[in-house]
Amino acid sequence: SDQMCLTNTQIQRTDTLTPPAPENAHSIRLDGDIILGGLFPVHSRGERGAPCGELKKEKGIHRLEAMLFALDLINKDPDLLPNVTLGARILDTCSRDTYALEQSLTFVQALIERDSTDVRCASGEQPIFAKPDKIIGVIGAAASSVSIMVANVLRLFKIPQISYASTAPELSDNTRYDFFSRVVPPDSYQAQAMLDIVTAMGWNYVSTLASEGNYGESGVEAFVQISRETGGVCIAQSLKIPREPRLGEFDKIILRLLETPNARAVVMFANEDDIRRVLEAAKRNNQTGHFLWVGSDSWGSKISPVVQQESVAEGAITILPKRVSIEAFDRYFKSRSLSNNRRNVWFAEFWEENFGCKLGMHGKRPGSPKKCTGLEKVGRDSTYEQEGKVQFVMDAVYAMAHALHRMHRDLCLGYPGLCPRMSNIDGKELLGYIRNVSFNGSAKTLVVFNENGDAPGRYDIYQYQITNRSAEYRIIGHWTDQLHLNMNAMQWASGDSSVPASVCSLPCQTGERKKVVKGVPCCWHCERCEGYHYQASEFTCQLCPYEQRPDQNRTGCQPIPIIKLEWYSPWAVAPVFIAILGILATTFVVVTFVRHNDTPIVRASGREMSYVLLTGIFLCYVITFPMIAAPGLAVCSFRRIFLGLGMCFSYAALLTKTNRIHRIFEQGKRSVAAPRFISPASQLVITFSLISVQLMGVFVWFVADPPHTVVDYGEQRTQDPENARGVLKCDISDLSLICSLGYSILLMVTCTVYAIKTRGVPETFNEAKPIGFTMYTTCIIWLAFIPIFFGTAQSAERMYIQTATLTVSLSLSASVSLGMLYMPKVYIIILHPEQNVPKRKRSFKAIVTAATMTNKLSQLASERPNGEVKTELCESVDNSSEYRRLLYHAHC
Repeated sequence: SDQMCLTNTQIQRTDTLTPPAPENAHSIRLDGDIILGGLFPVHSRGERGAPCGELKKEKGIHRLEAMLFALDLINKDPDLLPNVTLGARILDTCSRDTYALEQSLTFVQALIERDSTDVRCASGEQPIFAKPDKIIGVIGAAASSVSIMVANVLRLFKIPQISYASTAPELSDNTRYDFFSRVVPPDSYQAQAMLDIVTAMGWNYVSTLASEGNYGESGVEAFVQISRETGGVCIAQSLKIPREPRLGEFDKIILRLLETPNARAVVMFANEDDIRRVLEAAKRNNQTGHFLWVGSDSWGSKISPVVQQESVAEGAITILPKRVSIEAFDRYFKSRSLSNNRRNVWFAEFWEENFGCKLGMHGKRPGSPKKCTGLEKVGRDSTYEQEGKVQFVMDAVYAMAHALHRMHRDLCLGYPGLCPRMSNIDGKELLGYIRNVSFNGSAKTLVVFNENGDAPGRYDIYQYQITNRSAEYRIIGHWTDQLHLNMNAMQWASGDSSVPASVCSLPCQTGERKKVVKGVPCCWHCERCEGYHYQASEFTCQLCPYEQRPDQNRTGCQPIPIIKLEWYSPWAVAPVFIAILGILATTFVVVTFVRHNDTPIVRASGREMSYVLLTGIFLCYVITFPMIAAPGLAVCSFRRIFLGLGMCFSYAALLTKTNRIHRIFEQGKRSVAAPRFISPASQLVITFSLISVQLMGVFVWFVADPPHTVVDYGEQRTQDPENARGVLKCDISDLSLICSLGYSILLMVTCTVYAIKTRGVPETFNEAKPIGFTMYTTCIIWLAFIPIFFGTAQSAERMYIQTATLTVSLSLSASVSLGMLYMPKVYIIILHPEQNVPKRKRSFKAIVTAATMTNKLSQLASERPNGEVKTELCESVDNSSEYRRLLYHAHC
């Protein structure tokens, strides 16, 4: 009780009360000018309704003594808070948030106004209340759940709080926990560091495992949130370990993790007891070496979770706030004894626990056979290793001291001790000084706070490695805003230096795009970029430009190879061979005709027209060479000019000849007068007039569309891009080709019509029948040409087939004309010169009359008996001696 008299109800029973318990049996109280509160988990959580359990030697006593040690140093430091003594009120939280909340009410007693109207002393005097300590700031707590509970109370009374171990991201909310600060980085930094580790390992498919409670759930939540914002890491499963796990619960967790076997990496935010039991369950289920553990600072470099679980924990990567062992604290703590450390009310209990002995009859270890002598020494008679948060406890105390020092300097202006302005410290004003402190802490690292009261993230990265001699945690890197990892220092259970995989899907090969599974961006199916598509990005295939095709790896495009008809191609060799033979034959005929220019056969053939016809035949053979030659401006020009010109020369000459014969014999039926324009000069004029039409069309074609080359990528655009080729050709479309040859074909058809009309002319009269046979054969050739040429328009070999078909058709047409019209004459000229002699000349009138009479004779023979025909014919002939003579010559 902190009052000096009793209430009305207590007055009646004063004689029966037992003496109250010592005031501070559950806390440590140190006097001072300024009192700081302290919250430490001296005992573990109690069982079966008990608030407190067993003593925590390291997390409780070590940390508590670190605060006492820091206060000693500050009070002895002449440069820090000179003439001002810091005191303390330290409470045990028993690792339970509700119990800590009850204890923390002690810190606000001085700020609560008391109602004393119902209180009176037995003597009737006014009651006198013992003044409680006014706490201006609190150091603690350890667990995040405890800090959250306490912070909600302290903020109401504007009491600043600095934690040395609470890392929950929730405490960074400056709107809810505005009076809370901490010298350890929040789990959001830790989660970022762990995500950077996972990313550096190339693991994009991981599971998370959290102990139920604020620390584990907040840590996993921060990790999941950051991974979603950053991208690149997917969560396969997110499992939670209950506060009170049932029998077989950890085996179920391992089996659940195995449901996604590709997610070998497991990110753990769990307390050390849960970590140990998870490792045990993995070992029981024969999963040693399967899981890749990534542990938070609750695992850190602790030995207890991995004892007898070394093989299953091998390769585990853990994280721990960067810290160093404070040698001065080691000397201080090892020097503590029962005699010199009476201020610590729990030190006797620690002494029994640490040395395994019992202190007197009221000791906490009644079953211990050994009695404590009080001469035991820490570190000599027991193992000792400094607890990891000692550094941060001292930094928290020093942060409060530096804030008070600056406040004293600003408010007291050199006044020794506490000045009146600091007799009642404003918590909000002190909070401003706390947030602005900056000093080198006990580990010589900078202690600062951001606007949310968080310390900067500084972590050491460990890996649990097994060597031939021992198993140990080895530092493999550190994280300070960004990750620095020594990959060469890492070691895995498989003995392989390569990092094990924890991915949902293996990387796609080059030329394949990722088709992401809906809702799981780290899982995908690989699809090949088919056809003319290439891999434009990780997730897309794009079509190459029309003149390009994918490269070997399908990661880009390359130009499609350009081809043309080569001279050595079989499609070119045959036409060229035929053309050369034709040119030689035509040259031989021309030379023969020139040498025997004045002989009867040459003259009877019509020398002028024969040379024109032979020129056309020669051009039909010659066109083969520009059709096969590499396309260029000159070659394309020659193709346009000579493609139809050779046929035009040939069939214009033949048409003129057949037309002349037809007109002669049609005229002979009406009169014996010769028709007009049958002289050689007239024939040449008519022929070149017909040829000029072709030349005029070519000229217009040149003007409207100048010749040029094009690369046709569609002609040989096969389904397999490897076989795709661009064809270099002259810009002559099928329509242009038809127009160019159309006029020559028209001449050919017209000539054929006249050949049919003059088929009845006697063989002795000119060349009507050979011309007729020539035209019939030529028509058959070109009728075969049309389906072959246009029927192969969709073929991959289109260029070769069409070029060969066209050139061979032209050569065959020329060969037919040459063979049927001139070879018989050359045969007579060369081999039978005796037949190449002049015969008795007949007038045109005699020729025509004889031909006419022969026709009549043929007609009458078909209509009447032989005798009648002969009689009628003779009678008719007898009427004129001239007709008798003509008929004689005709028969001759």
